[in-house]
Amino acid sequence: MRVSTADFIKNYGTLADRALAEPVTITKNGRDRLVVVSAAEYDRLKRRDRRVVRAEDLSDQELGLIAETKGPAEYGHLDAELDNWKP
Repeated sequence: MRVSTADFIKNYGTLADRALAEPVTITKNGRDRLVVVSAAEYDRLKRRDRRVVRAEDLSDQELGLIAETKGPAEYGHLDAELDNWKP
């Protein structure tokens, strides 16, 4: 659902309740500006954020899993580039 800023202000209660079920996009001068979502949806999206850690903070198990990972076959040609790489 898309509404103008003025309409959102005018109908805040109704539109805030609607945002509990679906995102409400608020526009200004015809351009998307904000999206209102429920707190539950926001929490769900935040949980999807990536975790950033330093390599030295990874456990041996995590490093082992990374070492065993195989990329998609269509990128196999990139392995040859790494074989000849020197720092």
